[in-house]
Amino acid sequence: MGRHSGLKIRGFSKEGVPVRARPWAPRVKKKDPMPLFAQEALNPGVKKREVFGWAMYDFANSGYTTVVLTAVFNAYFVGVVAGGADWGTLAWTLTLALSNLIIMFTMPAIGAYADLRAAKKRLLMLTTAACVVATLALFWVGRNDVALAVVAIVLSNLFYAYGEALTAAFLPELAKREALGKVSGWGWSFGYFGGMLSLGLSLAYVIWAQQQGQKAEQFVPVTMLITAAVYGISALVTFALLKERAVAQGGASHSLRDSLTRLRTTWQQAQRFEDFRWLLITALAYQAGIGVIIALAAVYAEQALGFKQTDTMLLVFLVNIASAVGAFAFGYWQDRTGHKRALAVTLIGWIVMCALAALTTTATLFWVAAVIAGLCMGSSQSAGRAIAGLLAPPQQLAEFFGLWTFATRLSAIVGPVTYGLVTWATSGNHRLGIASTAVFFIAGLVLLRRVNVDRGARQALQTRAAVESAV
Repeated sequence: MGRHSGLKIRGFSKEGVPVRARPWAPRVKKKDPMPLFAQEALNPGVKKREVFGWAMYDFANSGYTTVVLTAVFNAYFVGVVAGGADWGTLAWTLTLALSNLIIMFTMPAIGAYADLRAAKKRLLMLTTAACVVATLALFWVGRNDVALAVVAIVLSNLFYAYGEALTAAFLPELAKREALGKVSGWGWSFGYFGGMLSLGLSLAYVIWAQQQGQKAEQFVPVTMLITAAVYGISALVTFALLKERAVAQGGASHSLRDSLTRLRTTWQQAQRFEDFRWLLITALAYQAGIGVIIALAAVYAEQALGFKQTDTMLLVFLVNIASAVGAFAFGYWQDRTGHKRALAVTLIGWIVMCALAALTTTATLFWVAAVIAGLCMGSSQSAGRAIAGLLAPPQQLAEFFGLWTFATRLSAIVGPVTYGLVTWATSGNHRLGIASTAVFFIAGLVLLRRVNVDRGARQALQTRAAVESAV
């Protein structure tokens, strides 16, 4: 009998009468039961306002990366602080490399300490205050103040990264595992509006200052004050609404030495989580490319295409709009199609973007490449964070996100420094530098094939069950 031709016997009743199944009917695909910002996406006891508070931290700290690292201060460092010297781009990338090197070797220990002491929120408050103060210090950086600029950037980027990793560790506490993508996307997309606020206020001031005949040495420092103010004020919402749900783990001392000891154990345990390990390697590759775009997009626009300061800021503003749309839309799409596939699509987009940027000779085509970069920026960052949340053992979230930070910060050294070395060795050939960046995204796409998200997520949950049964 064919599949559609009759009734199948499911079994027999107590009286021995055959029990037949209902006639076959085609399955109707159910609609997604979760509307936008649905309560069903959150863990029991988590309120939407708390998720809003968590997302506000992405809103708060995005201004730092947008204004300081991407749109304004990086180009100011190369063109003004370093006086446009050939070594300027390399000096900027080495400064970021030094900061990221410190982050690599300290963040995992801080994550371990946060888990032991249930101190994610307290540490987040301290690191935020430190980043705001270091950003304020950039106000006093002028022409030839290379040493002051280096110290302020190293410290501000250091504390920014601490805060970024700590806030990411809250994600699996707030969202259900099947909704990590969309909730992560909420934060990333909302965060870009924070970047646009800081950049928009800065842009308005720069336009006014230029109309008054001011030079970069006069108006760029003021944009650092604006960025620090938006960061500090917006983060207060996070501290007011976000809860620390973790419980301090008993049976162990809570000193930093014990955290470092536990860190070594975490590295050993990570070897058992094959898919998390491959995710770290994958992130090391593609995040190196993203690191180039964040740190050097404005430098490329001004040095290779002759963009002015206001043009660059408008370009980055457009990128932030595209990034917000990409993070939000991809957050929902990746929960439907799978985080791995969504990340792979964004990596292909990054490869296309690099090709366009390297080949373009007109500003128009570069604007197209920038929009593609924006769409890929938010979605790839959101997808990576969601996958890390799935593959990390729930009882060691801060620690494993510390390992995630280790990989992403190593990539932030490798990518920009490679770009800096290429431009330095080729007497400032920025086109070759951006073309070489595509290699990182191609490598990430190849390595992503080794990550099995379903298997890794099951292993993470099994580890949690084993710990709970032992207790």
